[in-house]
Amino acid sequence: MVKVVKSVAAAGAFTCLLLALSACTQDSGAKSSADTTEQDKTLRIAAAANLSDVLPSIVDSYQADNNVSKQDTLDIEVTYASSGKLYAQIRAGAPYDIFLSANQEFPAKLADESIANKASESVRPFTYTRGQLALYSVTEPLSSITPTSLSEVFSIANFTSNGKIAIANPDLAPYGAAAKAYLQSQKMYDTLNAQKRLIQAENIGQAFQYAHTGNVDYGFVAQSQLVSIQAKPEQFVILPPAAYPPILQDGIIINNTTAAAAFIGYLRSEVGQQHFSQAGYLSIN
Repeated sequence: MVKVVKSVAAAGAFTCLLLALSACTQDSGAKSSADTTEQDKTLRIAAAANLSDVLPSIVDSYQADNNVSKQDTLDIEVTYASSGKLYAQIRAGAPYDIFLSANQEFPAKLADESIANKASESVRPFTYTRGQLALYSVTEPLSSITPTSLSEVFSIANFTSNGKIAIANPDLAPYGAAAKAYLQSQKMYDTLNAQKRLIQAENIGQAFQYAHTGNVDYGFVAQSQLVSIQAKPEQFVILPPAAYPPILQDGIIINNTTAAAAFIGYLRSEVGQQHFSQAGYLSIN
């Protein structure tokens, strides 16, 4: 039976993973088929924070749709964090089997580094979904707001005395980079930054929490997060995809096991893609 272990504490998970890596590297010789079978019992996935709302359902569906008797006691451990942090962990030796990033940059870097180190010339990134950016607020109604009128919405006159806007760290989180690009395209980023209205969150999950709890007036979040909580129509506006760089999310297999290949195949299948579509993502076709 497939067992799913989800962890949002990236640091703690990383420590455990490093201990596992240390134990696994004691024997540097060729792996026997028995060793491979033992490793295949646990599938470790490093996933971008924005996937915390959709990946659990995909894992559950994977369990239900597959003959678990053929998978024995496969455990699936998922660690959620910003893509930048997960990339750094993998470079430091964290023994993940799969990396599902919120952008294309980090998997591409890992592929280049893998080839440069002659670890595996067959490692190639793959696109598995495309994210949507939305503006969210539980304090300010957005029912009559259009994306073209946001400059008026974000003016000082329309803010509360402590009005702030949450944005994920653009250097670490692709959704944050998309939000920054959107604000720049609307000629608002520099002004809001100078006014110290922008509150930089560590990742898209934290940006959502800031807005969801009302600690900020607005938050640039993933549409998938709003679908997950069934947000009211007046609480959000979906931003035009053409107004910011496509949030194409790539993944890469770090440890090319049978379990990793099987899960990725399911993730990219029509059934797997239906989960993404229902969760507020755009088609990758």
